[in-house]
Amino acid sequence: MADGEGGIRYPFPDAPLEGEAIEVAPGVLWMRLPLPMALDHVNVYALDDGDGWTIIDTGFASKRGRGIWQTLLTGPLAGKPVARVVVTHHHPDHVGLAGWFIENGAELCMPRTGWLMARMLTLDVQEVPSPEALTFYTRAGMDPTIFAKRKEERPFNFADCVAPLPQGYARLQDGQTITIGGRVWDIRMGHGHAPEHATFWSRDDALVIGGDQLLPSISPNLGVYPTEPEADPVAEWLASCATFQASARDDQLVLGGHKLPYTGLPLRLTQMIANHHGALARLLDFLKTPHTAGECFPPLFKREISGGEYGLALVEAVAHVNHLYQTDQVRRELNDAGAWVYQAT
Repeated sequence: MADGEGGIRYPFPDAPLEGEAIEVAPGVLWMRLPLPMALDHVNVYALDDGDGWTIIDTGFASKRGRGIWQTLLTGPLAGKPVARVVVTHHHPDHVGLAGWFIENGAELCMPRTGWLMARMLTLDVQEVPSPEALTFYTRAGMDPTIFAKRKEERPFNFADCVAPLPQGYARLQDGQTITIGGRVWDIRMGHGHAPEHATFWSRDDALVIGGDQLLPSISPNLGVYPTEPEADPVAEWLASCATFQASARDDQLVLGGHKLPYTGLPLRLTQMIANHHGALARLLDFLKTPHTAGECFPPLFKREISGGEYGLALVEAVAHVNHLYQTDQVRRELNDAGAWVYQAT
């Protein structure tokens, strides 16, 4: 869902080209890797530790991604090795090449939940959708044409774009500090977009590494999946945004996982909270008449959803109806097709 951008400032309006880097603070390089989807890039960062680099997130595991990293290593990274990989959260565009760097001598640092999720999902290769997944899509009210196609297709597997992770790693914990690039950073965990998503807040200057938790002009996907069909990531997201407000300052340069670095974090957090409260209010009004989650796109997204966006929209719709259901604002019952139908109480 798009948000307003009033008061948000972008000190670096031009993104780095493929294989290039932009220095956004002393010893901090901003780079980009391509993604094969509507959101066509992920931001990655390299922080200079003297005799090597710490990189923040990695992009997908692909031949093209490895080639871009080789160009970066011999170019902007000046031939110094990557000694440490810090992964903000377990999603493939952030953890994809972590295992490749570890094979080449780097240390892996990430939250425990992220490591467990990524390692489990890379080992869980499925050639056909699981019965649980098909039940989940049915309960969500997936479009019958899309459901029929999904039943016959090989599902997305983490192993398709995430290199195998090592058996061991260094855990990042909420409330700890970590030294990267000559700075001491407070680790603060967010939730909602991903469980235990690490953000980093510099004690030495006005830098924040926000991953997907603190994006500028878009809200990250808050999705519910077959692995935890009754989850309420919306509640977790709103609670995290409220917690971060105590640490946010206007002068902080936020380095996010997508889009542009920006300042104006206090306003941005207010916008993100208001965005989802607004979506929930529109959804609750919409549910004065009964609907499945799959029928709730109009009040949530206010635009046509098609193609590759459908799956992400569906899991986000489930997240929002789950929140209303778990806060007793709607009731639900199964219809004849096996889908949950929600109605305001």
